[in-house]
Amino acid sequence: MNKEIEIPSVSVKYAANGKSKKSNEMGMREMQERAYEKRGEQYLLIKSPPASGKSRALMFLALDKTANQGVKQAIIVVPEKSIGKSFDNTPLSDFGFWTDWEVKPKWNLCNSPGEDGGTVKSVRAFLDSDDTNLVCTHATFRFAVEKFGIEVFDNRLIAIDEFHHVSANPDNVLGNQLEEFLARDKVHVVAMTGSYFRGDADAVMSPDDEAKFETVTYTYYEQLNGYEYLKELDIGYYFYNGPYVDDILKVLDPHEKTIIHIPNVNSRESTKDKIKEVEHIIDELGDWQGVDEETGFHLIKRESDGEIIKVADLVDDDPNKRARVQAGLRSPVMENDRDYVDIIIALGMAKEGFDWIWCEHALTVGYRASLTEIVQIIGRATRDAPGKERTRFTNLIAEPDASQDAVTDAVNDTLKAIAASLLMEQVLAPRFDFTPKTPTSTPLAGFDYGEGGYDPAKPNVGVNKETGQIQIEITGLAEPKSEEAQRIVKDDLNDLVAAFTQDTRTVERGIFDTEVVPEELTQVAMGKIVATKYPNESDDDKEAIRQHAVAAVNMTQQVKKAINEQGALDSTSDGENEPRANTGFVDGIRQFVMDVTSLDVDFIDRINPFGEAYAILAKSMSEESLRQFGNIIAGRRANFSDEEAKELAVRALKFKRERGRLPEVTSNDPWEKRIAEGMNAYADKMAKAKQNG
Repeated sequence: MNKEIEIPSVSVKYAANGKSKKSNEMGMREMQERAYEKRGEQYLLIKSPPASGKSRALMFLALDKTANQGVKQAIIVVPEKSIGKSFDNTPLSDFGFWTDWEVKPKWNLCNSPGEDGGTVKSVRAFLDSDDTNLVCTHATFRFAVEKFGIEVFDNRLIAIDEFHHVSANPDNVLGNQLEEFLARDKVHVVAMTGSYFRGDADAVMSPDDEAKFETVTYTYYEQLNGYEYLKELDIGYYFYNGPYVDDILKVLDPHEKTIIHIPNVNSRESTKDKIKEVEHIIDELGDWQGVDEETGFHLIKRESDGEIIKVADLVDDDPNKRARVQAGLRSPVMENDRDYVDIIIALGMAKEGFDWIWCEHALTVGYRASLTEIVQIIGRATRDAPGKERTRFTNLIAEPDASQDAVTDAVNDTLKAIAASLLMEQVLAPRFDFTPKTPTSTPLAGFDYGEGGYDPAKPNVGVNKETGQIQIEITGLAEPKSEEAQRIVKDDLNDLVAAFTQDTRTVERGIFDTEVVPEELTQVAMGKIVATKYPNESDDDKEAIRQHAVAAVNMTQQVKKAINEQGALDSTSDGENEPRANTGFVDGIRQFVMDVTSLDVDFIDRINPFGEAYAILAKSMSEESLRQFGNIIAGRRANFSDEEAKELAVRALKFKRERGRLPEVTSNDPWEKRIAEGMNAYADKMAKAKQNG
């Protein structure tokens, strides 16, 4: 067996205070209670991580709407049939609710035989019936709307699970239908997702449609911090050379409960023979002992200790074999028996809607273009289970060879991996509350400001131990004024980070362009994203939103840097130094704020959000590959795109308003110089356009 290699990773520790798993007198967990408080809203968007109880939250909402709000029926729409079981009959009254959730067997169309088209008639029959609840797939619902029109759904609740499948793109049928429903304004809509962003960077909804929704946000940090057992989540990546199956045991611990997602056959990492890849992985694990007759799981004598482990193969195309394995993985025994299965090998399965609470390691081979897919994969490993204190996600990535084409492809793939890492760091960290530091600033109730308490003379860092929120004071920070802008700053910063990290040009320049001025990323690139996503907000509110989003990105990166460089250790009760829940992150922030001369907006804008990502790459990738990456980026670099020149010209006008003069190309300030160059480039473009008529 190959020696396990230390993987560059981000580690987030949690308090395990049990809060997110406790139920109130109505049987509702924290997230469900939060959603139920908004039950009177016609349009409700629930952003909440896997395992937080979204399915049951929807049951509570649907039951109240049909019983107390005059809504005739509830239609639950899920992306695939397997998720339909989440909405089976549930005795909610046993836990304190005033009624039970019931779906007649004939109205759970996810259990019906045949293709989706054959169930469209059933949708019509349900609409004409006196029954209340229907469950069907996205496809069935789309077909039904196309056949019967939107009017027949009037006065009904349309509840869309895994809402990130919807898109504002004109080619997205479900997205177009939703737009029609919202324009007609005759239905109630509840939309639920654990990842409110798409891998293709398309908006899920248009800004105008999104503004119609009341949002309920329950963060990953709240969920994981409130578990009973899980205390640590690690996210890492590892570069390898040659076939991945030769190196997989360097990152795979056969003693951990693991889901392995092998690469798509079209990816660089694939050997183009998925069956042989599975055989090779099984061979690396130990000696094959046959197949369990009941479940179809492979029985392997583990090389390290001779113990028999069970491996479920979801890659094999043989329909009989796969059906038996799938049936084995659906057994109720699996939830209660930690040793029921040890390793699951999958290609396109075991992601969205797949539950295995014992999973300790989600190992993904190859880049995933979709951030949504990565969030869903990580979600497979973040279930709480007895004895499970640590879990991890690892991305096994092919280091490119020396050929130009391979390096070019690898640049794009590496950028995707970094984007995913940066986003997940943001998603999994505690929530930031940024507030302006002024002479009249005072401490917030419920926040702990550390050993010395609140200092009125400098920016402070406060921690709310109940919620996990971290308050950070920043001098010169703009405050959002409109109600919507305040909501965006509170709920949508992760969505902005997702858009920011999916902008390929921004990421590649931030990591590999030695000439980049950080403000081009923090002000121009992020400013453009904010303006596009929230066109109806005032310029002042757009700037406030931008500042908060940049602060969130850069604060997380600086904390990571502080922890990696200094350890951010906290002394435990027995006197030994080791990281404790929350302390590493909080101490890292306090250290960063203490070290800077002045924590102000201008200082934060001057930090490259991708600097720490480069530092980690430099530790994990060969020097030759890094050099080749830099050359590729340099070859792509254009002085200015038309769009960038225009944006910099706008910045130049702002510069003039603030300082009473235009920026100068001779300035020693690199940002002022860049603005001046962009302004001149835009002026030249306008002059040429005028000459050409």
